[in-house]
Amino acid sequence: MEVLKDEEIPITKIKWLLTSSSSKWLEQAVSNPIELLIDHANCERKAAGAAVQMMFRYLCEPGLAEVLSPLAREELEHFERVIGILRSRGCYLEPLPAPPYAALLAKNVRKEEPVRMLDTFLVSGLIEARSHERMALLALHSTDKELRNLYMDLLRSEARHSCVYWNLAKERFEKDMILKRLKELSRIEADILSNLHPQPRMHS
Repeated sequence: MEVLKDEEIPITKIKWLLTSSSSKWLEQAVSNPIELLIDHANCERKAAGAAVQMMFRYLCEPGLAEVLSPLAREELEHFERVIGILRSRGCYLEPLPAPPYAALLAKNVRKEEPVRMLDTFLVSGLIEARSHERMALLALHSTDKELRNLYMDLLRSEARHSCVYWNLAKERFEKDMILKRLKELSRIEADILSNLHPQPRMHS
């Protein structure tokens, strides 16, 4: 596969993200579509689980379950769609070594409340924003028409989900506080991705 130069990659500007994905990530992802699909399915499953976990942790938080419950259902619908494509190609889920991305972000979530809630919303929103950006790249550059259509359909949901987490934060915290912490976490997210994971992953 021809290596794309960074300046050749159409960039979807996303305000949450400080950096854009590299051409090396895109080449790695497009060259390994099945492994990336398996990882993508796991990401959708984990995203649903994270939303449900928040619902349990903040059981009595007004307006939270009403937003996160449909989000979790949609993540599971995406999971089912991805595994359907895998099965149609004679593949299924298998354990894959996880990249450090999500675990390193989670380590930066502060332990005390209410800032733990803020950090949880912002980390979740960052992950969704990165998914949106990368699915946009895959929709443009994948050589597989079915996968291009998949990513084109799903990237809109990822953008909406990042807005959900932003709105949950905005409804509960002062804007200056949110922006200050978002800047810090966005820098951490960019630093994590500065070292490309050796195996193709949605968040490598």
